[in-house]
Amino acid sequence: MGILQQVAEYLYLKKRDTQKKRSFNIKAMHFINRLSILLFLLAMIILAVKLLRS
Repeated sequence: MGILQQVAEYLYLKKRDTQKKRSFNIKAMHFINRLSILLFLLAMIILAVKLLRS
């Protein structure tokens, strides 16, 4: 599975495989990964805005 495909699954851009069984641990891991990706993207947007303003 490619990295971009995994990111798309974490951010709900790509439909997950419904035949795979998901445990609580996997759901928690995906939530934390999704949160960290979104925070990283938010930080990149803030940095870009600050650089463009100066």
